[in-house]
Amino acid sequence: MDDLLAQLRAGLPAEALITDPDVTVSYANDMASFCEAGTPAVVVLPRTVEHVQHVMRTATALRVPVVPQGARTGLSGAANASDGCIVLSLTKMDRILEINPVDRIAVVEPGVINATLSRAVGEQGLYYPPDPSSWEMCTIGGNIGTASGGLCCVKYGVTAEYVLGLEVVLADGRLLSTGRRTAKGVAGYDLTRLFVGSEGSLGIVVKAVLALRPQPPQQLVLAAEFASAAAACDAVCRIMERGHTPSLLELMDRTTIRAVNAMANMGLPDTTEALLLAAFDTPDPAADLAAVGELCTAAGATEVVPAEDAAESELLLQARRLSLTALETVKSATMIDDVCVPRSRLAEMLDGTAAIAGKYDLTIGVCAHAGDGNTHPVVCFDQADPDESRRARESFDEIMALGLELGGTITGEHGVGTLKKEWLSRELGPVGLELQRGIKRTFDPLGLLNPGKLF
Repeated sequence: MDDLLAQLRAGLPAEALITDPDVTVSYANDMASFCEAGTPAVVVLPRTVEHVQHVMRTATALRVPVVPQGARTGLSGAANASDGCIVLSLTKMDRILEINPVDRIAVVEPGVINATLSRAVGEQGLYYPPDPSSWEMCTIGGNIGTASGGLCCVKYGVTAEYVLGLEVVLADGRLLSTGRRTAKGVAGYDLTRLFVGSEGSLGIVVKAVLALRPQPPQQLVLAAEFASAAAACDAVCRIMERGHTPSLLELMDRTTIRAVNAMANMGLPDTTEALLLAAFDTPDPAADLAAVGELCTAAGATEVVPAEDAAESELLLQARRLSLTALETVKSATMIDDVCVPRSRLAEMLDGTAAIAGKYDLTIGVCAHAGDGNTHPVVCFDQADPDESRRARESFDEIMALGLELGGTITGEHGVGTLKKEWLSRELGPVGLELQRGIKRTFDPLGLLNPGKLF
């Protein structure tokens, strides 16, 4: 420990090191339940690329594991510390280095907050689409590490589709540049995409070149109430089958609706079994909403309410934004699943989750990015009750198994971390797992980067 601190201090300013155990313990874990966390030896808050390189050279020389972190808003344990590790918190590397309206790119450091970037590019008539629900807190580096999504994915896609290039400090301290600043480029293997979603297991992202879009028109929102989740899912299929491109297509089940009503008195009818929210940011969103409203009615919607302006749209979206917070009030703890299935199997996913809730006698609410099939079943349980905690964990696993049976994936945007390690091997299969482990060894032969995650 003394040797580690001495070598770190040789290349870092004093304020970049935190050794007080009462403080370092606060960096031990992210927001996931059921994920063990170790005790870090030290927390480092670098401000420059050279600081990060020094940390990695020191870690390699002393064979000390390094756990990179952003804002720790993740939900898979990917940012959890291991015993005796260096926690490398990149939140102080928070500069927006460039916004280029001609090339439509932004160049940023990893600690930039998602919402800060979105507002900065918006001032220049540009748009950075990825918008995780934690966008006011989460960092671009963390978004890249977990390949984050958000409400707008149905139209604009996930973080991976906006990362053009990276600068990455490798395990031995070398600096690697990947990708490009150009609109096109196919030179060599796509190492940039390899780092996106790698959860800090291959290298430390210290700079990113991000693609931007022109700022779209203000979106308008429609809310449709249904007497069954199956009917709401049928509406989703009709909307996508007819070629519509909503900027948002979100679903809340009965449990979620009731939790939101109880917390915020939103006035949604108790008879509503599912609420579907659709939005368009097209030149004529009212016409698109009218067409979608007709499809919802044909699918069995009991009421369709289109917003007339931005203020009404925001009011309708408020219920969706409150979903996770409201479900957290149901019990003392929650486990938030992240299973993505083909849109055509969405109804089976929701019905199956409801059956699992009944089987384990648990409250499980589902909110979903319905337009891309990404469901978030939220298991509510009493953490002080060992039996209920056991049932919660078993139901969580059964939900993931259901997703795979339906042709889906165990995570659409939250990542694997430690929470879903055993399930990753099931999804990848033995050949896929062998190749991915080989990639890990190539980039990190000593196994120092975020050990114990993914595999």
